[in-house]
Amino acid sequence: MSQVTIGVDVSKDTLDAYRLSDGAKRRFGNDKAGHAAFVAWCGQDVARVVFEPTGPYHRAFERALARAGLPAAKVNPRQARRFAEATGKLAKTDGLDAAMLARMGAVLDIEAKPGNSDEIIELKEMLVAREALVKDRVAAKNREKNLTLPLLKRQNRYRLKQIERHLDALDANIKARIAASDAMASRCAILTSIPGIGFLTAFALLVEMPELGTLEPGQAASLAGLAPITRQSGQWRGRSFIQAGRATVRTALYMPALVAARFNPDLSAKYTQLIAAGKPPKVAITAIMRKLVVLANALLKKGSHWQEKAACT
Repeated sequence: MSQVTIGVDVSKDTLDAYRLSDGAKRRFGNDKAGHAAFVAWCGQDVARVVFEPTGPYHRAFERALARAGLPAAKVNPRQARRFAEATGKLAKTDGLDAAMLARMGAVLDIEAKPGNSDEIIELKEMLVAREALVKDRVAAKNREKNLTLPLLKRQNRYRLKQIERHLDALDANIKARIAASDAMASRCAILTSIPGIGFLTAFALLVEMPELGTLEPGQAASLAGLAPITRQSGQWRGRSFIQAGRATVRTALYMPALVAARFNPDLSAKYTQLIAAGKPPKVAITAIMRKLVVLANALLKKGSHWQEKAACT
């Protein structure tokens, strides 16, 4: 039984699809009717539907794939472009990109993953909105330092109060949604049992890394972009460094790592050990971030809350 790989180039208004098995291609609207037509066109034995994330334009399509039970393979646009260049395909059109994505998925045997649930998608939208409000608050506070006109000062104070009201309402809604879901509430309770991880960090991890609890330790660190990458060639040995992965997860873990380095007994001991070995503080904090995400993954996998001895494993 042959399995089908389909590449899809997603734009604001259209979906350009290419089916590798028979070279069939078709354009669909990037709307509810177009998504339904695409699902019907896919046929049976689909191994993966490969596409690139395109901000708000791919989200409804990704949700339609999840509802239809089609295996989605979302690939990094930079990696996709490099694959095209490596195969000598320099031209770039929507149709060519769809064919390239299908070939990339088949050649690299890209693993398809279940799409995020509606619950995760909606919570992620709320997380993005919250991050935007926090940035607006910082900008308003910075503006406040330079304002001299009474009118502008009043308007800025009103804006700050408005932002705080919106943040309070958003936080209350987020907490209510998580409390209403037994699975989410349980996972959140496990994460917040880890010293250094508060509710907002746990929320960010649940939304940005819903795979936590299903991964191997190395996979969790790599997905977060916290696994050191070795660099060597012949006799040359370069410095290892982290790159790629999910930047939002690293941002969410930075402050908790600082807290854990002081108040989590096991991670504090590890931080002290790294500093004593001559590691720069930034490198030591990155190691603590890595241990936090690996620990979070392990506890979610076991379904157990943090205990001091668990951090030593």
